[in-house]
Amino acid sequence: MSWLDLHMHSQISLDGEFSPERLAEICHDSGLKVVALSDHNSVRGVERMMTACSRFGIREIPAVELDCIFEGVDLHLLGYGIDFQDPRYRELEEDILSQKKKNSSEVMKILKDTGIFFEEEKVLAMSRDGVVVGETIGEAALADDRNSENPLLAPYREGGERSDNPYVNFFWDYCSQGKPAYLPVSYPSFEEAQKLIADTGGISVIAHPINTVGRSRERISAMKEKGAAGLEVYSSYHKKEDVEWFHKLAEELGMLETMGSDFHGKTKPSVIPGGTGGDQKEEKSLSLLDYLLKMHRIF
Repeated sequence: MSWLDLHMHSQISLDGEFSPERLAEICHDSGLKVVALSDHNSVRGVERMMTACSRFGIREIPAVELDCIFEGVDLHLLGYGIDFQDPRYRELEEDILSQKKKNSSEVMKILKDTGIFFEEEKVLAMSRDGVVVGETIGEAALADDRNSENPLLAPYREGGERSDNPYVNFFWDYCSQGKPAYLPVSYPSFEEAQKLIADTGGISVIAHPINTVGRSRERISAMKEKGAAGLEVYSSYHKKEDVEWFHKLAEELGMLETMGSDFHGKTKPSVIPGGTGGDQKEEKSLSLLDYLLKMHRIF
């Protein structure tokens, strides 16, 4: 466990479980002292999280996690110390939500055609603002009795190889880039996302790189040259050998190292606030905190 967690999500992220206020309570109960709410393409919860965290003496860093595309690959780019009141964040969120809402019916149809049973009405009732995400479909499908013997869902049930975080693993296996139910969204380019973060006073960090760029020194180096300041070395997605590899690369490239659990709640039940593993993770992430303090970007 750690006192620091720079990657967390509220229900504003669509796949998160808790309100910013409840998340702040969970952070307090978990012994966290410095946190960052980094919702997907949204800053609507930042001020609420800051207010709630202040009641517990927790320092909250304004942040966001932007979907973007680099060399044809979908990426998650974290922005820290941003001016979360800049209207461009709201405009970007509305555009992405509109696209995802249009895709929702087609995603459900594709998954049904693969032989997975679920009731669309239940999925929509569990969704927010008519935007359906893969995690919600996975949750509904696993609760549907018609799938009790369905081999497609066996990996996500207790004892299955993908059962540690069944809902998000369902998303990665069926709805992420290159998978059967993936429908492209017109996300900003990496350069556009990087510019937005920089324009609003923040610095950028490549989130859980093992899930997107993998161990690609070439791509990470190229993103560093285009403005990426750091790597999320310590992540719930990273095994020990991943941590060691990304730590070494960050040192070679002179990039900041950060840590974040990517806590969502029920979507990722094995992920706990402050839990990422790795030695000296707080000390490494302090370089980011020091940088933000010097730049007066911790409000």
